Amino acid sequence: MAPPTSSQIKPGRTLLVLLAIIIAMGAATILQNAYIPKFGLDLAGGTTVTLTPQTLDQQAPPEESLNRAVNIIRDRVNGTGISDAQVAKSGSNILIQIPGAGQEQAEKLVTTAELRFRQVLAIASAQEAPAPLPSDAPSGSPAATPAGTPAASAEPSASPAGRALAEALTAPSPSASAPAEPSASASPGAEPSPLVTTQASTPPTDDPLAGQDLSGIDPAVMQEFRDLKCSATDFGQGKQDDPDKQYAACDTNGQIKYILDKAAVKGTELAGASAATDPTTGEWIVQVDFKSAGATQFADVTRRITTLPQPRNQLATVLDGAVIVAPTINEAIPGGRARISGGFTQVTATELADQLKYGALPLKFITSSVVSVSSTLGADQLRGGLISGAIGLVIVMLYLLLYYRGLGLVGIASLGVATVVTYLSVTVLSENAGFRLSLPHIIGLVVSIGITADSFIVFFERMRDEMKEGRRSLRAAVEVAWRRARRTILVADAVMFIAAVVLYFLAVGDVAGFAFAMGLTTAIDVVVVFLFTKPLMSLVARTKFFAKGHKLSGLDAERMARSESSTQTMQEA
Repeated sequence: MAPPTSSQIKPGRTLLVLLAIIIAMGAATILQNAYIPKFGLDLAGGTTVTLTPQTLDQQAPPEESLNRAVNIIRDRVNGTGISDAQVAKSGSNILIQIPGAGQEQAEKLVTTAELRFRQVLAIASAQEAPAPLPSDAPSGSPAATPAGTPAASAEPSASPAGRALAEALTAPSPSASAPAEPSASASPGAEPSPLVTTQASTPPTDDPLAGQDLSGIDPAVMQEFRDLKCSATDFGQGKQDDPDKQYAACDTNGQIKYILDKAAVKGTELAGASAATDPTTGEWIVQVDFKSAGATQFADVTRRITTLPQPRNQLATVLDGAVIVAPTINEAIPGGRARISGGFTQVTATELADQLKYGALPLKFITSSVVSVSSTLGADQLRGGLISGAIGLVIVMLYLLLYYRGLGLVGIASLGVATVVTYLSVTVLSENAGFRLSLPHIIGLVVSIGITADSFIVFFERMRDEMKEGRRSLRAAVEVAWRRARRTILVADAVMFIAAVVLYFLAVGDVAGFAFAMGLTTAIDVVVVFLFTKPLMSLVARTKFFAKGHKLSGLDAERMARSESSTQTMQEA
């Protein structure tokens, strides 16, 4: 017996690849206990948050700023465009509807995150009895513990000058112990940066600013600083700070208060942010990248303050009016990249990065209301959508059986596999990518039934044409027909996929959801046709039932002759 040829082995291997994909997706749903996809606003309800803008002059915000805020918030709550979150203006307010989110989760998603980088001009404890202060205390730590070591380090970079990254203290809790000495490290081959080792002094009880350089500080800001108690109203989400004026602020724990200079870099100059781990220490950090103007500004301010005495060589990161970190800068930081560290966990680092990476808001907002809303469609509409999809699927299957007879079973099996892959894809995306199934998504999935059926109908018709032309065997007709039909299938699916992509990026809300579902099912159609329909057809072509042209196969000689006769009559007419 001759060994099997590659064409004989390939169909089976291809089907095994598809089976492995389905098993992997099924295992993911089982391990994550995600058997049912999550639903959108119209099917499961959610939370409605109303944001009210606040301006420094108490006037109505500019329309341009409000529109930009809407776009930024939409990116935050619906960055992928598939979560079914809705963001729209309502007068001068912004109305946000988030599917399935509770009040706490919704408020985290819409945190305004106004970011500034400001030079520290003066620093003091917010406690009634001042304690010794570290030379570079971060927002969450009024004093350093031996475990906390601030540093500004330079790391290797593609740029000739290298890239330095500003780091914060990681002291876990306040302490009155002696501060740890700052340190600096340089990249391999670079000159070591100057070591900053200044000893913090204890300010007198009656004047927390005694012994500090107070030149250039606005007297009104200095008085505000002295009166600042860092109560719950003075930190947290924070007061509204004017980036063009000096500012008195507290850290996020209410333990340290600062006098800060005008904003050297604004959050609008951020190009992106991401959560990561330090490869050396393993701690979680937030890495930020600046735009070109912001990179220049950041390099300038770090170069200017690096030679100044404490605390004026510290650069505070101010988020929503509160200082989250204030590291000592030991050297200039060029390159447009810096990182923020300070006892982050994976959750807190990711939350901060998510707040920053879509850009800082041009306006300050307060949450004026948070309301839970019920679904507008509910179970009846979901049931109706699923029933309509099932009816469409059954009608297509009946048509395939009536027209193609036994050959239609291959088409029905293809539809079944496409249905399974689609459901598993929706479930996995729902659990891992925030996908929420709404009525527009269901419509897109139902429409895809016709797209999937078109693909193997093109293949079947091309195969029958090959047989009418006198091909000696069905197996030969299948291979020749596939080489010609796959181009048509790919072109048709490519056109549909491009239309879905364009619609997805140009539209928002329900229309974007419909486009995503259509694009997803178009991609699944290509996978099913290439990995299932064609290999299965290659296998069934070897069976006597189809190869010998049984009357119920749909490929019998009488049916082929009748089809050919009908074609000739149409051509003569």
